[in-house]
Amino acid sequence: MPLTLRPYTPADEDATIELWRRTWAQHYPRIDFNARVGWWRERWRQELIPVAHVVVAEEDGVPVGFVTVDPKTKYLDQIVVAPEHWGGGVARALLDAAKRLSPSGLELLVNKDNARAIRFYEKHGFAYSGEDKNPVSGIAVNRMTWAGPAASA
Repeated sequence: MPLTLRPYTPADEDATIELWRRTWAQHYPRIDFNARVGWWRERWRQELIPVAHVVVAEEDGVPVGFVTVDPKTKYLDQIVVAPEHWGGGVARALLDAAKRLSPSGLELLVNKDNARAIRFYEKHGFAYSGEDKNPVSGIAVNRMTWAGPAASA
């Protein structure tokens, strides 16, 4: 089952939103992500899709992850991998795609309690660049940046 990466199409909306819901529900089981699907769908349509490039990772035609990057602002808003694919290279492939979409650098916010994600980003050339708050939830987050290939070499 080789992993393939491809650009997002509008036909992917339901599958990517469901992937977001179940991935975040697995990571934060105390939060009711079923109740947040309507909010997320609106955010997806109004805030992300109009500005972000979205790359979908698939195995056998089934989405197993995606990444959203706004190359203008260099902001990586989401990298989502199906829980059953955690640790299998999907996140790395998506992060590499994000770096190709924004080769002069990337910036992201990661929840302070998400040690797994923080380690992943550090391993792949991101550095802590300050404290912040999630603009939606108000939760404390780390701002992390990747300065581009020259900084990673």
